[in-house]
Amino acid sequence: MNRQKSFENQKPTLFVVATPIGNLNEMTYRAIQVLKDVDYIAAEDTRNTVKLLNHFDISTKLVSHHEHNLMTAIPKIVHDLKNGLNIALVSDAGYPAISDPGYELVKEVIKEGMNVVPISGANACLDALVVSGIAPQPFLFYGFLDRNDKNKKKELEKLKKYQETIVFYEAPHRIKKTLKLMYDILGNRSIALCRELTKKHEEINRGTIEEILSVIDDMKGEMVIVVEGSHEEFQDQPLVFEQSIVEHVEEYIEKGMSTKDAIKEVAKERKLSKNIVYNEYHKN
Repeated sequence: MNRQKSFENQKPTLFVVATPIGNLNEMTYRAIQVLKDVDYIAAEDTRNTVKLLNHFDISTKLVSHHEHNLMTAIPKIVHDLKNGLNIALVSDAGYPAISDPGYELVKEVIKEGMNVVPISGANACLDALVVSGIAPQPFLFYGFLDRNDKNKKKELEKLKKYQETIVFYEAPHRIKKTLKLMYDILGNRSIALCRELTKKHEEINRGTIEEILSVIDDMKGEMVIVVEGSHEEFQDQPLVFEQSIVEHVEEYIEKGMSTKDAIKEVAKERKLSKNIVYNEYHKN
C-alpha cells in the first residue's frame, strides 16, 4: 500500500503538470508557479516546451524525457529526486502519461516512495467529451488505436459490445480510414469529431459516422473522436459440453485427480459453482 499525503510531508516531489493543448491562456497560475519553483523540468520535447517557458518568462532548466530515452532518463530523474530535488514532468500538450510519456516514470517514483502530485489543466479527451452531446458517463478513454489495420480491426471488434461512450485520439492522415473501419464494425453510430481543440480553427462535428465521412476530406489537425456506446444487447453464448458433469468429473479422477480437485476443475471450466457440480456428481 502507498499512502501519500501530498502536503503533509517533506519528501521530494515529481509534479505531473498539464500544459495547454493549443490556447496558451489555458495555462493555470499554479502550473506556472510550479514550473518556476522546481529544480528542473523533464519535457517530452524541449524545443516545444521552451516556447511555452519563454511565453511565461520561466527560466527553469529543461531536460529531455521522451519515449526513446526512458532507460536513461528515468534512473537520472529518480536519482535526483532521492537527492532532494523537486522536478516537473510535462508533455508537448495536455497531461503527461495520457497518450504521452510519463507513466513509466510515475510508476518508478511511486515505487521509490516519493511524492507524485498532479497539477491540473487542459485535457483533449475531456474537452471533446463535454461538448460532444453524447452521454458523458460512463465513458471509456481508449486513446490511439493501433496503426496496423489488422490490429485496429481486432480492437474495434472487442469494443463493439461496450455500452459506454468511447473516446479515441487519431492523427489526420489516418482519420478517414479509421472512420470507415468504425462504420463497418461498429455500425453507423452517432459521434463527435473534434479537431484543433482550443485553437483558432477549433471545429466540432456532430452527426453519424456516415455524415462525418462525407466532409472528412477537408479536415486537418489532431482529432478526438467521441463515439456513442452500443445499444445492442449481447448475450454470452452458453458453454456446450458433449459429456455430462458426472462424466467430466470422472475423466479428471481417471487422470489422477482427487474427487475434490476434479469437482473444482470442472466447476471452473463450466463456469458453475462448486456446489452445483458436487451435488450433481453425488446425487446418484
